[in-house]
Amino acid sequence: MTTYIALLRGINVGGSARIAMKDLRALFAGMGFEDVRTYLQSGNVVFRTPAATTTAKSDATASAVPAAAGPQGPADLAVSIERRIADDLGVTCTVLLRTGDSLARTLAANPYRDREDDPAKLHVTFLAQEPTAEQAGRLAVPAGETAVYTLAGDEIHLHVPDGYGRTRLNNTFIERRLGMRATTRNWKTVTALHRLAAGE
Repeated sequence: MTTYIALLRGINVGGSARIAMKDLRALFAGMGFEDVRTYLQSGNVVFRTPAATTTAKSDATASAVPAAAGPQGPADLAVSIERRIADDLGVTCTVLLRTGDSLARTLAANPYRDREDDPAKLHVTFLAQEPTAEQAGRLAVPAGETAVYTLAGDEIHLHVPDGYGRTRLNNTFIERRLGMRATTRNWKTVTALHRLAAGE
């Protein structure tokens, strides 16, 4: 059994792509996942899945959810969740998956937490995949910015002294520069999701 954190991109923002968390929990439970919990309204789902799971389609037919084993397992699982959300809830969104273990590594890898006392100024942008060297080379801090970043695999740690709402080094900027989907969470959310994944 593996603990996953599903990070949904762009739901319940600005009145678009509305999904009730109770509906999201029901959908995940209906796919055969266990211990399904959500955090806030922005689409954060912690759940557990065995190595092989069967999901029930809305038409009562069944299909297998890809096993989490192997390097492509989480990506296949994310696609299955995206399809079910589109089919059952009528919302098209991107789902990025992390495991409880990988989120623990994310917390430990933050290079800014020892120099910043205010967690509101720390964010993590989760990427759909690890950028190539060419993609990473296109990512640079806009002129005049006080924000800084560190790319660590398929995640970007952000330190935004003037606040995330004022920085141009935001999710949209990162997606455009890297040419891939991403979703950003503040440090409070990242730590809360880690606690949920750890069963706290």
